[in-house]
Amino acid sequence: MAAPVDLGEVSRHRTVRAAWLVVGFAAVALGGVGVVVPGLPTTVFFIIAAWAFSKSSPRFERWVLGLPGVGPMVRDHREGLGMPRRAKVLAITMIVVACTLSATLGFETWTPRLVVGLAGAVGVGWILLRVPTRETVLAARAR
Repeated sequence: MAAPVDLGEVSRHRTVRAAWLVVGFAAVALGGVGVVVPGLPTTVFFIIAAWAFSKSSPRFERWVLGLPGVGPMVRDHREGLGMPRRAKVLAITMIVVACTLSATLGFETWTPRLVVGLAGAVGVGWILLRVPTRETVLAARAR
């Protein structure tokens, strides 16, 4: 199991720790729903959960970091590695498919279709321009 990354101290106040635990478990719940609901992100919620648990419970932080499938992606994010190329392609494809289906089948007027299309374009742009590609980062570090 991976060791927690020091993202700050665990709060000394019991009520603050409890609040961070609630945030962490809410993020885990949303991430769990994202596993089965197309279009709802998964990894970002587990990144938030690990961050919240780093402020409240090192045990739950280790649990998130040790989850199969998601744990390695959360650790990669913390190390600044971004997303694997394959995951970026899949994420962009899912955004395009979900937005296209939503815009064409879910709405009859152009305004909501445009809003869905713009939201999808923002998501795709964010992934392309702001999220590093793991392979590119590793290649740059190897130099």
